[in-house]
Amino acid sequence: WMDRVKTWFNQPARKLRRREARKAKAAKMAPRPVGLLRPVVRPPTQRYNMKQRLGRGFTLTELKEAGINKRVARSVGIAVDHRRKNHSQEALEQNVKRLKTYRSNLVIFKGKGDLGGLKVADEAECGAVEQLKGEVMPVQKEEPALEFRAVESGKDSVFHELRVIRSDMRLEGLRAKRRREKEEAQK
Repeated sequence: WMDRVKTWFNQPARKLRRREARKAKAAKMAPRPVGLLRPVVRPPTQRYNMKQRLGRGFTLTELKEAGINKRVARSVGIAVDHRRKNHSQEALEQNVKRLKTYRSNLVIFKGKGDLGGLKVADEAECGAVEQLKGEVMPVQKEEPALEFRAVESGKDSVFHELRVIRSDMRLEGLRAKRRREKEEAQK
C-alpha cells in the first residue's frame, strides 16, 4: 500500500513555509518592491490576442526610447527580455509610456555605481518611502462602454414577428396560386 500511494500530508506545512519565506524576502528587500516591472503584451493566437497580460520583460528598443540603460534597468526593478521584438508601434508606445511613468515614480537611494542618468533621491524623500504591496503597476483592464436605451413597450414580441415572416415566406406560393384561381373564376 505504501509503495503505491503518494500522500500529501506535508501540504499545509509547506504552504506556511512558503508564506513565511515570501514575508522574509519582502522584509529583506524593503523598501524595494518584491516583483519587477513588466511590459503589457498580447498573448499569441487569435483565441487570446484580444486580452492583455504582463510579459517577461521590456525590449531593448523600449528601454532605449524611455532613456533607460539596459544594464541599469535590472538594478532598478525593470525586467529586460533581449529576445522579445516589437511588432506594433502602439504596443511600443504603450510600454515606453509605462516605463516613463515608473521612472517618474522611482525613488533611488544613494549607493555605488553609475545609474545611467537616473536621479538619486534626497534623505527626506528616502525617509517617506513605503514598500509596495502586490504587483508593480498591474494591467488596467479596459471596460467596454455600454450603451443603454429605453425598453420599447406595446409592440408584439420579436419571436412572434419572426414566426409571422417565416410563415408568410412559406405560404407565399400557395397564396399566389389561390389569387390566380380566384381571378380566373371571376373572369
